[in-house]
Amino acid sequence: MNCRELLRELSYECVRGSADREITEVVYDSRKIKKGCMFICICGYQVDGHSFAPEAARKGAAAIVVQKDVTLPDEYDTTVIRVEDTRYAMAFIAAAYFDHPADRLKVIGITGTKGKTTTTYLIKSILEQAGYRVGLVGTIETIIGDRHIPAGNTTPESFVLQQYFKEMEDAGCEIVVMEVASQGLKLHRTQGFIFEIGIFTNLEPDHIGPNEHADFEEYQACKGLLFKQCRLGIVNRDDAHVEAVLKDHTCRLETYGLGEGKMDAKGPDAGKDTWLPSSIDIYAQDLKLVNKPGELGVAFRVRADRIPRENENNGCLVSPDGFMQRQSPWPGDFDVEVPAPGRFSVYNALTAIAVCRHFKVAIPQIQKALLAARVKGRIEMVPVSDQFTLLIDYAHNAMSLKSLLSTLREYKPARLVCVFGCGGNRSKLRRFEMGEVSGNYADFTIITSDNPRFEKPQDIIEDIKAGIKKTAGKYIEICDRKEAVAYAISHGQPGDIIVLAGKGHEDYQEIEGVKYPMDERVLISEILEEKRFSEKQINK
Repeated sequence: MNCRELLRELSYECVRGSADREITEVVYDSRKIKKGCMFICICGYQVDGHSFAPEAARKGAAAIVVQKDVTLPDEYDTTVIRVEDTRYAMAFIAAAYFDHPADRLKVIGITGTKGKTTTTYLIKSILEQAGYRVGLVGTIETIIGDRHIPAGNTTPESFVLQQYFKEMEDAGCEIVVMEVASQGLKLHRTQGFIFEIGIFTNLEPDHIGPNEHADFEEYQACKGLLFKQCRLGIVNRDDAHVEAVLKDHTCRLETYGLGEGKMDAKGPDAGKDTWLPSSIDIYAQDLKLVNKPGELGVAFRVRADRIPRENENNGCLVSPDGFMQRQSPWPGDFDVEVPAPGRFSVYNALTAIAVCRHFKVAIPQIQKALLAARVKGRIEMVPVSDQFTLLIDYAHNAMSLKSLLSTLREYKPARLVCVFGCGGNRSKLRRFEMGEVSGNYADFTIITSDNPRFEKPQDIIEDIKAGIKKTAGKYIEICDRKEAVAYAISHGQPGDIIVLAGKGHEDYQEIEGVKYPMDERVLISEILEEKRFSEKQINK
């Protein structure tokens, strides 16, 4: 491509050479620099790409994109393009390089502290039930057709994201549903295109610290960037931070919820701090817990009092300008059941329903897809006994662990048993907090190892114990995670709910910089097989 074409949507200054030259490929990794390429100098947390500018010139790069001054040897014919922010520029360059594939896809972006991963899979499940071909980008993996690519970041670098969009388009995808992390928004990874729908799930303090967000205000502001980059925003009206997240939004809005938040009433109720169900576009009522052997869930009734007016002229399935009054058969009142426990599962399902009604999905398809949906490592039930329930979840901080355990408490287990550890080389405060949460909400805690990284597992356990000792909670420590899981299973009692928290979808354990294979589903299978073998030996 021509260099000038790649830069067409950007403000830039050509400080050396000419922008009218051919580019063979675009790279931002110095190890991939080749003759004729455009090398984008990215300022990383550990390495500054500008330090590789002379190397790029020596290797024959046709153009180098910078945000700082660089000095290159005079003998090399290398164009230097200066922009304000190379990460921002890379998003637009990548979109142009792959011929703007997002323009031909309906891209749905989900941001929030909790619920992103589960909701992306729910939306994918429902839309595929309705016959759409859907790509997915998220914390666990990227899915393109039959390909499952393990994720490095929740939201990939802009170049990788645009490459995925192109591959999805080539694979016949019509829709992409993706998680949009606050860090991804902060680092401009989602620039260069417009989301068809942006979703806000909820917000609580998280990801605050070195190399993340300076404070909660920045975290909140970064979440809000999505609603300046989408056509339609669908937001959880119950969340206390929704107004702040939506500050200066540029999109149309729809709301969903349980009607448990607050708002300033209009008309005769003006001045009263109240929630009116009619102010929510789609909401849930009549929540009922579903407690089956080995499976926990929730059933509820969906109400949608207004429906979007479709714009048939341009084929866009998203409502362009307001609503018509309620019509039959959709929306209307209908019942759904979700095979995952708790109110957060209701919110996740409502989010998916709110999105999928814009794609003309029939109610029976929604009901069937929600009942069948399963997400790896997110309240994932693992059948091991008809006497107690065992589940795996990714809860790896105090906030998510408290939410999980308090939800499971509602199912009135004989005992609530929590098996967890904490990651090394992360905030020590998280360890104290998680210990205290488990001590307060679980009947029995098994403290074990997670990803110790470069710390000693026992040191991490001691920090967790410091937190749990603030409570009256009973606990045991078993450093080896497989032994801890085996102990939980072998000591399971009728009516127990046992949760293995922290690892979720991960299939490794990181120790001293090495990721060793460790999937809790495999551990459970091995434990059960060893138990059967032991029982056979005894019976002999």
